[in-house]
Amino acid sequence: MTTFTDDFNRADSTNLGANWVEVSGDWSIVSNQLSSGSAGGTIILRAAGAMATSDNSAQVTIAATAAVSHGVWCRGNSNISQGYLWRNDGTSWNLFSVVGGSFTSIGSFAGAAVAGDVAKVQAVGSTIKGFVNGIARVTVTDTNVTTGTSVGIRAESTNLLRFDDFTGADVTTGITGDAALSSTATLSAAGLRATSGSSVLAPTASLTADGTRSTAGAAGLATSASLTAAGQTAAVGNVTLTTTAALSANGQRSAQADASLTTTASLTTHGQVAYSSTSALTTTATLTADGATATPPGGAALSVTAALAAAGATAASSNSALDATATLTASGTTITTHDDIDVTVGAPYSPWTVGQPYASAWSVQVPQASDWEVDAPC
Repeated sequence: MTTFTDDFNRADSTNLGANWVEVSGDWSIVSNQLSSGSAGGTIILRAAGAMATSDNSAQVTIAATAAVSHGVWCRGNSNISQGYLWRNDGTSWNLFSVVGGSFTSIGSFAGAAVAGDVAKVQAVGSTIKGFVNGIARVTVTDTNVTTGTSVGIRAESTNLLRFDDFTGADVTTGITGDAALSSTATLSAAGLRATSGSSVLAPTASLTADGTRSTAGAAGLATSASLTAAGQTAAVGNVTLTTTAALSANGQRSAQADASLTTTASLTTHGQVAYSSTSALTTTATLTADGATATPPGGAALSVTAALAAAGATAASSNSALDATATLTASGTTITTHDDIDVTVGAPYSPWTVGQPYASAWSVQVPQASDWEVDAPC
């Protein structure tokens, strides 16, 4: 794509420089603007460099105007004996096709140019447009001129006109016009499209290290994402996960997903389940040394081999049956609390016996003579 610009900001001179070809007339730089001189008649100025394609445009600012022909042209040949011209004559804007030096009006827009107006003509395919201040005032379909890479200015030679800020450029989709972009656009490092348009992008985008998609769009992602060390999916989406998740050392699931868990969990040394799940537990739990069950209350059956402890208490608290082999201790109490134990009864025991009567410690003797005498009454 080729772009040529000139702001004419240089010393006054009748020599415009190597970037311009004065096809006719005597153009000059006056006060940092382009002047068409004062010789009279219509003169032509062409950019020395050609555009890269026949889809191109030319634009200039009209710094000072007059009621004479003045404007820009594009898709032209070296002397604009063919091309498209967009000009104002003091009463209206007119769009011309030029073939063999003959000018044919193909569109117009009423209104005189004013100082500061930006005039632009554009040819893309068969669509030809004339703009004023960025607004398309005339748009037509024309096939009279299909090729041409020259751009420039055409105006009456009068010192009343001044031009500034010229631009000639190729037109491609994404800038202005309808030119198609080739479908070779690729993704940038950030996952954005390097071009704007309808270019097709190959669906080769893959997952980044953190599991997010490195592109925005409909690019397909491979379903090879696996579980991370923490058991979380390494990708966001519907990526399928393999069902190889197992139990961790503490019996918890190492993945947060629908991965199936094998039912090989067993009881720990203290009789508790090593994980919480619906997996079946084998019924191999036995009694510990102190007679307590090695598993929490549940459906695991206990074998009925529990015997009586030395103190006569049952060695297990469960529904297991106990053998009825309890006997009497030396003191005559039973070792077990079962009600159907037979007890043997011997002769009654009493600490009392019957012997001979015990003699009294008191005796009876002859009365003793009294020292007192009884006399006749006085």
